[in-house]
Amino acid sequence: MEAPLNPDLPLDPPAGKSSQRAYWVGPRHLAGDDQRLYDTVADTLAGLGWTSLAIVRGRQEPDEAPEDRQVLRSTVLHISPDTLRWAQWTLADEPFHLGELPIAWQVCARADTSSPLAQWSAYFTPDVPGEVLADFLLALDARDGPAEPLGGPELVLDAVTAHGWLRDIDQPNAAATDATFTSHLSLGEVPPLIQDADPRTLVAEADAEGPAGWQAWAEPVLGAPCLWAASFAASVPHDLVAAFAASLSSTAPVLRRVLPESTRDRLLRAPAC
Repeated sequence: MEAPLNPDLPLDPPAGKSSQRAYWVGPRHLAGDDQRLYDTVADTLAGLGWTSLAIVRGRQEPDEAPEDRQVLRSTVLHISPDTLRWAQWTLADEPFHLGELPIAWQVCARADTSSPLAQWSAYFTPDVPGEVLADFLLALDARDGPAEPLGGPELVLDAVTAHGWLRDIDQPNAAATDATFTSHLSLGEVPPLIQDADPRTLVAEADAEGPAGWQAWAEPVLGAPCLWAASFAASVPHDLVAAFAASLSSTAPVLRRVLPESTRDRLLRAPAC
């Protein structure tokens, strides 16, 4: 990249050009997904040799031609060659919400092929930068045992503090934020409906804390809707969350044509020639 990132460069394309201009932008954690979250992740998984299956559910009236069938729900499932890990695009399939945002991708892994149940799940909403989710999946694919624990919370915190993030004053061993206090990582209570095979998540008393999992989110304006959110079940290995965290906090710019409305004025940018 020859030009430095600049927050004041105009975002509109020159007159006479119908295509959107491309920019290198940063910080990555506020750059959004360029409205290409499915394509970015699907291309990554295809490159790793994962198999994709389209699941379509619909309704067909009597005497209705097949091409006129109404599609009610659809999703795409990507499965690793060893079938121990999979990723499901759920945005078109009436997803449940994380915070106030719909889940776009759900990533799961199991310990062995003898059980159809996932050992852990992770969830990502739209506007999670595609590069970050791709790096998480690359780390997952490279792991021999996707459900085996490795390391502790320090792996995650070290990954972001190495890129200038700050440990939370009140929870230095369980939370961190970027220098503008916009994006956050926290190890604590897991939101409802997060799937995890840890039996402690099923037997915990109503007033007792279950096993802690990592949560991440970007809140550009305090009290306003989040830009994106991610949730990791308690059994997601810390080293995999660290791969996500390292990519999220990376200072390397990312290529964008579509910028989030809530953060476009906070992004530094340079034209992509």
